[in-house]
Amino acid sequence: MSDPQIHVSVDVGCKTHRVGIASSEGKILEEFTIPHSQEGFQKFFDHIEGYRKGANLSVVVAMEGYNGHARPLDRMIQEKGYLLLNMNNLKLARFREIFPGAAKSDSLDTRKILELFHLKDYLPLARDVLQEIPRTPEENEKLKRLSRRRRQLVEEKVRLVNRMQDDLHAVCPELLSLTGSTDNLWFLRFLSAKDDLRELREMSQENLLAIPGIGRKFGSLIRRWQKQAKFSSSVEYVGPMIISDARRILELREEIALLEKSLEGLIQESELARILHSIPGFGKVSAAELAGEIGALKRFNSEKSLALYLGMCPLSYQSGQFQGTRRPRQVNWRGKGAMMTAVARHMEQVPESRAYYEKKRKEGKKHNQAIRSLGRHLVRVIWSMLKERRSYRMREGVGVT
Repeated sequence: MSDPQIHVSVDVGCKTHRVGIASSEGKILEEFTIPHSQEGFQKFFDHIEGYRKGANLSVVVAMEGYNGHARPLDRMIQEKGYLLLNMNNLKLARFREIFPGAAKSDSLDTRKILELFHLKDYLPLARDVLQEIPRTPEENEKLKRLSRRRRQLVEEKVRLVNRMQDDLHAVCPELLSLTGSTDNLWFLRFLSAKDDLRELREMSQENLLAIPGIGRKFGSLIRRWQKQAKFSSSVEYVGPMIISDARRILELREEIALLEKSLEGLIQESELARILHSIPGFGKVSAAELAGEIGALKRFNSEKSLALYLGMCPLSYQSGQFQGTRRPRQVNWRGKGAMMTAVARHMEQVPESRAYYEKKRKEGKKHNQAIRSLGRHLVRVIWSMLKERRSYRMREGVGVT
């Protein structure tokens, strides 16, 4: 018979969380709602500790919605020493189909989680719904937050560059033709040098050369443009938008560079990131993103589970005479993006991996399918490296190890 425990269920919401407390026998002791605030979190722990007084009871907490709106309560639960379980929503939906209940509500969801606690020792499906969340090393948690922030800023920069390019094309296409990329530093600095876009055609060569990155080569290009510079009538109201976007892109470039510098330092602190960074083609950004999204290897019970999480393992799909694959829904899309980028770069640096990719292409696979096939092989390598806590190495005549 298992040791007595306190079972706690938390139905996570945006502003409030519904909490249920039950004994290990399944008897519901209390239900209450807490706000998403430090006062609410203190109430949560006070109520739990109230049932532990004078008894050596362990606490197991299951949350529907680990991370996201659950932050920082999920982290505080682990710091308190409680066992944290995450509700697998896909398997929970399957459980509800088999064991339907009343209409959905926060209170009913809380009771359903407590019911799963009692059933998990007898019903495999119930056990699969509740998945333990091991505590992630602090350095990997930082990598996750910083790499996600960097990704958001990069996506914002791409949107601004595309928008600015469209506006320049409409206002002054000749100005746009000065550069092959509107993301060039010298071009962004030139656009943001004046508060009125039309004043750019009046800048002297001395002022042009004072802008960092504009040497005599780009200075002469700009001088030739100035002699024939014309703007459409919309420059009066679109021009300030272009200048604003150019200045914001410059700010974003600086913020991204600072984040990448921070990531580089954290890689040295994280064993997981250092091992990933040792693989050819796995640069600091990809290694940081993967280490942050993986968090801790003990989250996964096999290398296949890790491959599924990183989107390198499509699932078989068969219906009648049709046989194919389908995309798994359990994929971490940030991790998959980082993995696809890293594998493509790895392929260019390791001849054996390039040969493996070419072999898959000859078998009829498309580019992304062949990259995923190579990625699936690399996940096996990564799993072995992390288990043995060793860096990547190549053995002559054998290939990747």
